[in-house]
Amino acid sequence: MNSSSRLIEEAVDQVSSLPGVGRKTALRFVLDLLRRKPEEVMRFAESLITLRDNIRYCKTCHNLSDEEECSICKTPRRDNGLLCVVQDIRDVMAIEGTGQFSGRYHVLGGIISPMDGISPSQLNIDSLVERVAGSEVKEVILALSATMEGETTSFYLFKKLSPLNVAVSTIARGVAVGGELEYTDEVTLGRSILLRTPYESSLKR
Repeated sequence: MNSSSRLIEEAVDQVSSLPGVGRKTALRFVLDLLRRKPEEVMRFAESLITLRDNIRYCKTCHNLSDEEECSICKTPRRDNGLLCVVQDIRDVMAIEGTGQFSGRYHVLGGIISPMDGISPSQLNIDSLVERVAGSEVKEVILALSATMEGETTSFYLFKKLSPLNVAVSTIARGVAVGGELEYTDEVTLGRSILLRTPYESSLKR
């Protein structure tokens, strides 16, 4: 893309570095910002800076939060006996959108992927085991994507949690094999949570 402005080129370079944003789309965003009032653009920029400077990880579940503990963990009406393990905040948002889950979450921060150099030690697995061992959790739901990496992670977690006195289940396969949880529609995902099955059963398929 050849622009008459170096500043536009630099802005497009930054915007197009976001996932899923090509240079043509980035140019549209940049030109739209230029059409806005200066105070609108300033609010936009300040919100991103504030986000980056102040966002943190919840001390309990590792979800992204404005405070030391996220709003889900602080809500007393949630079921402490039900713990849903997910890959990241996008999966928390997807499951919350179904309105079918009333328990609590544990965010791994990724999934095991030797090809990408991600090992169990880099994920929030030790804190999961400690949390289950030292609390009133009765069931752990493994709500990970139906990919090879997701299945590998689920099996690893099942082995880690097996010595503890807790039921381990997995979401029903309304979620397509090979599919990412965040892209599953809310109705299908909600049913997958409600129709979850014991993890041992999934190993026999």
